[in-house]
Amino acid sequence: QVQLVESGGGLVQAGGSLRLSCSASNRIFSVSSMGWHRQVPGNQRELVAMIAVNGETRYGDSVKGRFTISRDIRRNTVYLQMNALKPEDTAVYYCKSYTHGRDFWGEGTQVTVSS
Repeated sequence: QVQLVESGGGLVQAGGSLRLSCSASNRIFSVSSMGWHRQVPGNQRELVAMIAVNGETRYGDSVKGRFTISRDIRRNTVYLQMNALKPEDTAVYYCKSYTHGRDFWGEGTQVTVSS
C-alpha cells in the first residue's frame, strides 16, 4: 500500500507561483512513475505532469513551459513548481503513483488562481 499526501495549495493571483509537494509513505520512486493530475468539478481528471522511473518527464499541453515536475528520492517527495499561473489553472491537484501495476492517489490539494 502506498500513501500519498499533497501540500502547498492555496490562493494566488494570476501570474504568481506555487509549489506543490507530494510525500510518499514508502521508497517507491525506483519502481514507480509519479504524476500530478488536476480536476475541476464536472470535468474529468487531467494529466498535468508526470515523471517516469528513469526521470523522463511529460507535461499536459496547457502547462508546458510554465510547470516543472521534480522529485527528491531521499525525501520520497515529488514536487510541482507552477509559474505564471492562470485562472484556468484553478482546480484540485492530485498526486498519483503507478506502483507495481496499481494506481495510488492522494486526497488532493486546492489551487485557486484569482484574476
